Amino acid sequence: MKKIADFLRNQKLNTKFTLIIILFTIVPISIMSSVLFYIMEQNVVEENQNYMEYTMQRSRDSISNKIDSINMSTQFFLSEETLLEILNKTKSGEEIHRDEWLAFKNYDVASLERLVNNNPLLYGVRVYAETDEVQEMMPILYQNSRMERQIWAVDRERSGWMFNYYDNIFSSYSMNQNRKIVSLVTPVVDDINGRIGTIEAAMTMENMFPSLYESIENEWSFFHTTNGENYFGDETLEVSDSMLELIVARLPKEEEECTKSVKIEKQNLIVSYMPVKELSGTLICVKNITQNIQEVYKVRNVFIIVLALFMGVLAAFINQIVHGLLRQFYEILRSIRQVQKGDLNVVIENCGKDEMGELGTQINTMLERIRQLMEDNLKREMLMKNSEIRALQNQINAHFIYNVLESIKMMAEIDEEYAISDAVTSLGKLLRYSMKWVSGNVLVEQELEYIKDYMALINLRFDYEIYLSLNMPEIVLKQEIPKMSLQPIVENSIYHGIEQMAEDTNIYIKGYIENGDCIIEITDAGKGMTDEEVEKLRLKIAGELDSNGGSGNGIGLKNVQDRIHIAFGESYGIEIASKLGCYTKVIVRIPVTHGGSLEEQKKKRRNSGYEDITDCGR
Repeated sequence: MKKIADFLRNQKLNTKFTLIIILFTIVPISIMSSVLFYIMEQNVVEENQNYMEYTMQRSRDSISNKIDSINMSTQFFLSEETLLEILNKTKSGEEIHRDEWLAFKNYDVASLERLVNNNPLLYGVRVYAETDEVQEMMPILYQNSRMERQIWAVDRERSGWMFNYYDNIFSSYSMNQNRKIVSLVTPVVDDINGRIGTIEAAMTMENMFPSLYESIENEWSFFHTTNGENYFGDETLEVSDSMLELIVARLPKEEEECTKSVKIEKQNLIVSYMPVKELSGTLICVKNITQNIQEVYKVRNVFIIVLALFMGVLAAFINQIVHGLLRQFYEILRSIRQVQKGDLNVVIENCGKDEMGELGTQINTMLERIRQLMEDNLKREMLMKNSEIRALQNQINAHFIYNVLESIKMMAEIDEEYAISDAVTSLGKLLRYSMKWVSGNVLVEQELEYIKDYMALINLRFDYEIYLSLNMPEIVLKQEIPKMSLQPIVENSIYHGIEQMAEDTNIYIKGYIENGDCIIEITDAGKGMTDEEVEKLRLKIAGELDSNGGSGNGIGLKNVQDRIHIAFGESYGIEIASKLGCYTKVIVRIPVTHGGSLEEQKKKRRNSGYEDITDCGR
């Protein structure tokens, strides 16, 4: 966004006007066209949803009628008393006379056969006896061994709806053997003899689910059972397993019909779900409308290209018109550039009476005023210089302050108020150190003496004692450091780590040499900080987070960091470590300067190739 703003800011005025006009033209057109194409896309989706809902409604009525037909046929067979009597006798091993078989065949079997033949929807209704001791009367009555050839007969106790299997009761039967069937398998049970037979009321899969076998472009269907099996009419249908899983995963939780618009594997699909409770499954019909949606997108892309060309021509035309309108403005701009080069005697001539002419007149007036202001400014600067000189002459002499403090100290010692005397002595040293002008750095030991005086005075404020512990080898004491670099850290420890605790504690200052650098650690046994507070403070010290305003905002530590960077470079500075309720440690890293100038030390380090920053542990 910033780059776009910078680009626009650097363009000429006529270009900006052109861009603004084009923007106010193209934005409403883009919004309106986006809405239009969105509505077109939604219309395509809605139209196909309505089509799929209508198709599913027809399928629901058709499947319901066929299920009723199979159920009615099954119930009719179950109510046939002569058939049940024959099955009972064969199960109990009772002999059936030839005349009885003949009468059963001529009347009962013929009646049942007519019932089946009069229903064109049925593939057939068969009754399987529990034994092979039965006279087969096709196509109604069969021996048990015939049933065992069917794939569903593997589980003898199995009953209910069977899907998508071939008719195998005759090994040489080929008339309908290539057609898959669906059937309702119903056991025939007698109160005395138990299971005496099995009724298979069958219908072809194509008859039961015609939508599975319809060859319509971009449409396909399958039947999904509750046990996770999927049945297709077209075996050559190429549908990925992942797409099937995603379609099935969107099955409605409640068994209700619904039609959804989904996008699966970059394909726009309309999916209709029709639960069939009687069959313990769901008929799922899918219509791929990706091509229809792509047609909408194609029209949209053509529209965008035409619009872009039109806007390009319009932009060139508008740019020429705007440039002509701003011709006088550019004349004024050339005069202003002469003024920018230092020529304040420029006068814009031939100013018209329109807005641009008024602008030229105002610029002439402004130049005259600038010349007058420059003369006035020179006089004002002379007065300011004289005022500064007088202010410097009126400054209080620092030696006067020291003398007054010495007099107060002597008065306190005369009255044996030695605590006051010591406090005045510390205050005097503190003022002398802070007011003394130093052109370069100071020694660490000088900075520590200043901290001692500061701690002596700060302890006068509190009812508790803050102890200062020092562990500084001689080599560290002789190192150079920017003046007033350590005291702000100690002050920060007191006000933000110790003061809120209001109890005796200590500040520990330790120094040592590590990998050619001088390390000074300032640790307070204060309240500590959380990891979030430490990270926030680090960002403030690094300048990545605004530290202006408020208390405890890290501006003191950032100033120390900046001064060390200025004195020694970006490789040095301060680091923070803290533990909530335990401590806060500030680690100051500076170069070893004892025994040579800072430039000599830097030169030695460059020649040795050592520029690494060692990570300080807590």
